[in-house]
Amino acid sequence: MTNLDVSRPAAAADDEKRRRRGRWKMLLVVLVCAAPMIASYFTYYVIKPESRNNYGTLIDPRQYPIPDLGSSALDGDRAGLEDYKGKWIMLQVDSADCAAACRNKLFTMRQLRLMQGKDMERIERVWLVTDKAPVETMLIREYDGTDMLRVDAARLKAWLPVEAGGAAEDHIYLIDPLGNLMMRFPKDPDPGKMKKDISKLLRASAIG
Repeated sequence: MTNLDVSRPAAAADDEKRRRRGRWKMLLVVLVCAAPMIASYFTYYVIKPESRNNYGTLIDPRQYPIPDLGSSALDGDRAGLEDYKGKWIMLQVDSADCAAACRNKLFTMRQLRLMQGKDMERIERVWLVTDKAPVETMLIREYDGTDMLRVDAARLKAWLPVEAGGAAEDHIYLIDPLGNLMMRFPKDPDPGKMKKDISKLLRASAIG
């Protein structure tokens, strides 16, 4: 047997060792990069820190990913909740006439976002408009920064969970940065208690 014949298996073994080391290094890099997202996801979906003291109702996010709601911007351009992935979304549902309860929710969402201080940029406010009627221009101006999307009311009703005997219009909802519905606040909520819930989630999450 020549030296060349002996060296071939050895070289092949060395190549295989190098490939294995390369795969392990790549896996380690991926795990290090993904660790913050994995940890935050585990924390607020599995451990659910201080969940017994939550004011809002926690919703299993695996059951409520954002569906196709047939949505569009008020001007008719394509727009949807999926466009906000990577951010937390405070969500309300109302018809375009926006009576007193609707306006109260718009005000509450605006103030809650402001109360988060340096974390306010992690939060978007969205109003899902459930009919084709025009939204009052002064209302749009007053709540500049709240995105308003028209949606198919039937699709929306099939998606949003409500309290027994209630309606989606009763609540403010929270969607996580992964695009899953994960919290529902009660009708006529206490803004101070809502702030505590949202602040806890932002602290626990390394995403969004």
